[in-house]
Amino acid sequence: MSDRPPRFITPQGFAGLRAEYEQLFAVERPKIVETVSWAASLGDRSENADYLYGKKRLREIDRRLSYLSKAMKSAKVVDPANQEQRDTVRFGATVELVDEDDARRTLTLVGEDEADASAGQISWAAPIARALVGAKVGDERIVRLPAGEKSYEIIRISYPG
Repeated sequence: MSDRPPRFITPQGFAGLRAEYEQLFAVERPKIVETVSWAASLGDRSENADYLYGKKRLREIDRRLSYLSKAMKSAKVVDPANQEQRDTVRFGATVELVDEDDARRTLTLVGEDEADASAGQISWAAPIARALVGAKVGDERIVRLPAGEKSYEIIRISYPG
């Protein structure tokens, strides 16, 4: 049995993985294969930039396709809209926090493959997310960050739907 936690993902995140897979497999890869075949037919491949770049790009695409395939197979799709305990921070929750300097921050706990810190979407496995899981409005949580400990108070919890 693996010690790896489940690979939770929202339905939107899973759809994003599938869309990327389909784009790479059905659109980008065939174009690159065509370019490489054409470039190979020209003869000397050692100085053929189209051939060399195409082979490199093909390896990148194949690696990404392999990763996406494994990620989708191991994914456990969890719809936050179906969360029954809406007063507690769980996967898919959008949490509004305030720190000791009264700075507000809004975070949504999502799967690792859909995390985007610049959009306020953090992996549910991130240190701050792990500290928040199970908290309720009014609870204070201390997060250990590289710069030191920081205290956050939960002021709002919401789920989609």
